[in-house]
Amino acid sequence: MFIVNVEGAIHSDGKWLLIRRSEKEEHAGGLLSLVGGKCEIEGNSRDILERTLHREILEEVGIEVEVSKYVNSSSFVTDKDLNVIDIVFLCQHESGEAYAKSSDEVDEVIWMTTSEILSHSDAPDYLKENVELADVKL
Repeated sequence: MFIVNVEGAIHSDGKWLLIRRSEKEEHAGGLLSLVGGKCEIEGNSRDILERTLHREILEEVGIEVEVSKYVNSSSFVTDKDLNVIDIVFLCQHESGEAYAKSSDEVDEVIWMTTSEILSHSDAPDYLKENVELADVKL
């Protein structure tokens, strides 16, 4: 079975909101990332992807967003051999000032332009690809 993970490509004033993942994280610790997290088992429910994204963004960086468009999906295997489906949505910042609210998951919050992300050494290729795809949907 898969873990289902959702991420928000959060855009505001020409920049994307990224986090530097905590070194404590088992997957991609210390690297730049979009904000997001795993869906929890809820039984029968509606809008689980969108609700999970709102919850994770609020928990990790303390802001509210509008989820506007689907960007893409992919799958990967973690260092612990867990299979993950990752779904990215374009989001617009609505309210609040982003900060590293969850120190177990987030070391730093950074706003960057697309070109800054594409040239950053701590931005994995999958992050660069997701940002490029989200940028087209603005």
